[in-house]
Amino acid sequence: MNIKRRTVQFQANTRNFFFHILTQCNLRCRHCYINPEQHGSQILDERTLAGWLAIFAGNHQITKSPNNTNVIFLGGEPTLSPALPQAIREARRLGYASITVDTNGYLFNDILDRVFPEELDYFSFSLDGSHPEVNDFIRGKGVFDTCTSGIRRALERGFGVSLIFTASSMNIHDLVNMPSLLTELGVKRFFIQVIGIRGKPARKGETSLQLSREEWEAVVPEVAGKAAEKGVHVTYPKVFLKPDEPFACAGLVADNYFVFPNGRVYTCPLCEDYPIHSMEIVDGVLKERPPIRECDLFSLQIPEGCVLNKILHPGNISYDSDGRPTSRIACCMLKEEVLPAER
Repeated sequence: MNIKRRTVQFQANTRNFFFHILTQCNLRCRHCYINPEQHGSQILDERTLAGWLAIFAGNHQITKSPNNTNVIFLGGEPTLSPALPQAIREARRLGYASITVDTNGYLFNDILDRVFPEELDYFSFSLDGSHPEVNDFIRGKGVFDTCTSGIRRALERGFGVSLIFTASSMNIHDLVNMPSLLTELGVKRFFIQVIGIRGKPARKGETSLQLSREEWEAVVPEVAGKAAEKGVHVTYPKVFLKPDEPFACAGLVADNYFVFPNGRVYTCPLCEDYPIHSMEIVDGVLKERPPIRECDLFSLQIPEGCVLNKILHPGNISYDSDGRPTSRIACCMLKEEVLPAER
């Protein structure tokens, strides 16, 4: 089967709302980015969920974009919230363009029995290995079996299903085995994420989990191609720019909002460990914050590309003997797609 590769440029007039409805989780993944001290420990109730969904559903004096918004419910583990089914239905009523639930696969509160396939677009399952020995070392004992069982049950009931693999030094060797697992499970959408040193890894100083450019480029594009040859739509971060590719910051040219239970609203996920969020929701109202905020840094132009990566994750960047960066880091929201070509 032929495949098609493309860089997905930032889309004007499209808003992505990453809605962390709680920070609680039943797992203790080694690479978890959630930071309760910064993100809060509240579990948002139905009324609050509905109010915050309404803020991002249509035109707003701050967010500006027209009503072409995708919502992704996250946690923690969002299915731990008994209010999730109602939030899904409210998002559909408000006219969200797409609705996704990111889950670790435990599917609490009988979520598959409480929502219907026509009410949301995808359950997106997190799995970080093609077999228990790899995945469970990262995510916990028994998680592989539980997650793959959840995937099969969701597919049997007619739900759209995607799978997320967070690549790091712990599992990059196993990524090559994922296309076969995707075929076995019947999953047709695959997201490969690059690990971010934030949350738990940042607190522990585990920078060794990051992948070098050589490691990333030697494995990820090839595996993405093999998955696409099996009929799977694959998306992964651009990460590194070629010399002739311009740098663009999603914070300047796109509408992405990362919202946490304590009301913080970030527009760059790299900043989530720090109280420099651009906006906050206070008493149900979205308000801009005074400087200095993450958004005050987006317009800075540096040879390394992403200024927040330079400040927060300088270990990602290598330099030549003259002190010039050997490659620029792309905005973390810039994606590559590999998909089966139309016959």
